[in-house]
Amino acid sequence: MNKIILLVALVLLICIPVTLSFGQDRSNASFKHKAIPAPDFSLQDLQGKTFKLSGQLGKPVVIFFGTTWCPSCRAEIPAYSAIYEKYARRGLEVIYIDINEPAEKVARFAKSNSFPYRVLLDRDGNVASNYNIVGVPTLVLIDKSGNVITISHRTSDLPLHKLFPAGK
Repeated sequence: MNKIILLVALVLLICIPVTLSFGQDRSNASFKHKAIPAPDFSLQDLQGKTFKLSGQLGKPVVIFFGTTWCPSCRAEIPAYSAIYEKYARRGLEVIYIDINEPAEKVARFAKSNSFPYRVLLDRDGNVASNYNIVGVPTLVLIDKSGNVITISHRTSDLPLHKLFPAGK
């Protein structure tokens, strides 16, 4: 009798969670994506000019947060440049934000790596903090309305095709 009760309990322990999980994955279910506004900021670039994110409304923006000492940031530089070459002429604003490093060091780094895009200085790390950056490289893709589309650590994860469909 005890073996039957134990067997029934075991079957229930297995079947109930499995049964409850049916219908939980609705990958084709329609849902309304909640827009997350990108935190606005103003930073100086290497030439001392001010860049204000809210001044970019009407065009998509990709932000690369990085540092000069980060090996993964260095490895992604060719991909950053390729994104710039492919999408900047189509309206994508491409910026690199260096976190907590001296302007002279960042300028040497940008020059030695031939950055074609604008380099901004987050001297005190406040912008990185507002974006919850906990590691570099971190990439933030922002749509024309100023909403965050995605945050990633690799360029290959950026859904640029959503903003720039083929043939358009």
